[in-house]
Amino acid sequence: MAVVRPFRALRPEPHSAAAVAAVPYDVVSTEEARALATPLSFLHVTRPEIDLDPDVDVHDASVYDTARANLARLRETAPLVVEAKPALYVYRLRDRDHTQVGLAGCFSLDEYDNGTIKKHERTRPAKEDDRTRHMVTIEAQTGVLFLTYRQTPDIDAAVDQICGTEPLFDFVAPDGIAHTVWRATAEDTARLVERFSVVPALYIADGHHRAASAARARHALAGAATDAEPSDHERDYVLAVAFPDHQTRILPYNRTVSDLAGATSTQFLERLSSRLSVEPTRDTTPSKGDVSMYVDGHWYRLALSDRAPQASADPVGFLDVSLLQDQVLGPVLDVADIRTDPRVRFVGGVRGTAELERLVDAGQAAVAFSMSAVTVAELLAIADADAIMAPKSTWFEPKLRDGLLTHLI
Repeated sequence: MAVVRPFRALRPEPHSAAAVAAVPYDVVSTEEARALATPLSFLHVTRPEIDLDPDVDVHDASVYDTARANLARLRETAPLVVEAKPALYVYRLRDRDHTQVGLAGCFSLDEYDNGTIKKHERTRPAKEDDRTRHMVTIEAQTGVLFLTYRQTPDIDAAVDQICGTEPLFDFVAPDGIAHTVWRATAEDTARLVERFSVVPALYIADGHHRAASAARARHALAGAATDAEPSDHERDYVLAVAFPDHQTRILPYNRTVSDLAGATSTQFLERLSSRLSVEPTRDTTPSKGDVSMYVDGHWYRLALSDRAPQASADPVGFLDVSLLQDQVLGPVLDVADIRTDPRVRFVGGVRGTAELERLVDAGQAAVAFSMSAVTVAELLAIADADAIMAPKSTWFEPKLRDGLLTHLI
């Protein structure tokens, strides 16, 4: 059963929340982070290399030391304060006509280790190494894990009640996303802990590397602990916001390939047409079982569904991203491993299909593929089967902001 634990958040004062709040560290490059970072931005903590010479390696010890120094500086200048008492929080995201409301707190790393918190992606050691070192150096979890769970009316009712009170933070970020955070009272916190205890499983939606790094940081910090420390330590929990499945929104994660494996565009289309149905289209957003492809200034519909396996027998193989790999990328474009092939580029659905056209028209890619979005039900089924999705299969939007709630470990 799911364990959620209140915590003493490190947070900005309400008047500076909008200035402190920052996009997740892994959705921007160093150059983009440097351009976005205002003086109070939490990017100075999560992407500290922006305050060092560009020639400094991003994994140099000075980068992590700068993160620690920048966190200390922000605590004074923002300022950031530590809550007097542990609490849970309600975090609402609004993106035009879409709203999702989640429970923010600390979730058990024991449950992550034993599979109660379920995964659907593999992680890369280099990214784990970076965030583990970041957490250990600053003794805090700054990135927020995005969880989902199968919705229950009792939790919905408790969360809705809190949303009727005065919020702690309420602002619209520069990208137009509205962020509202409420601090639960002691009574509401106890009620939410109790109601969450009957949730049978939690699912990582976004943040597999944050979770894996928190588990590694826990063991690293435990190795340096003294016998005087309590057995149930803050490092045994990971900061997350859990949203009900019916509110969680997944956008497509599109692909481009930089060349046509030695073929001309005409030869490429002929090779494709010998394997599956290819027809001109104006629909740049495909239906399930189809892919919209942009090449040589034209859009085409690729029908992948005719050879699709049964979803119940193979929930991963049934995904459109898997069918594209098996029927197009592998046999036609010679992409043997999408995880490592440098010719493949992933484009988040939030950028739209115009970005795919731009990349191809500018010569930065030879062909682009617009995908249909993975559904939340598909994600849960894959995680329940202990299966692993292809990399970059899901883009969750809107995204949580770093800096509003930090977990000291």
